[in-house]
Amino acid sequence: MDKKKLEQIEEVAKEAKKEAARVDILDVLLDEENTDPIVLTDEAGKRFTFEQVAIIPYNEKVYCVLKPVDKVDGIADDEAVVFYVDERPTGSVLMVETDEKTAISVFDQYYNLLDEAGAKKKAPAKKPAKK
Repeated sequence: MDKKKLEQIEEVAKEAKKEAARVDILDVLLDEENTDPIVLTDEAGKRFTFEQVAIIPYNEKVYCVLKPVDKVDGIADDEAVVFYVDERPTGSVLMVETDEKTAISVFDQYYNLLDEAGAKKKAPAKKPAKK
């Protein structure tokens, strides 16, 4: 095999490997088994690591609440950030929700889910019916 064909095969193999490594962020967020941090990159190439707190469907969009693992300017240690999933032809991406009213509504939905989950845990177990 000549050198040029071998280089072409290697290039195709590299591209296939890159494509296989690409994972849609929505798949990651919805994977209940996933405990890995979420690493996002901004436009300047700076990487930020987050812990997933919740996925919230709201107003026909999918939102996620992420808490920074490392210190981020402008975000207190006890704060989290609301992102929405923007589905694009190249795959899903996370975008910071900049509308404060929407972000508050998403947090309200999250707190409602926590309240519901807490109420279910506190509810007494029903006794089986007597025969």
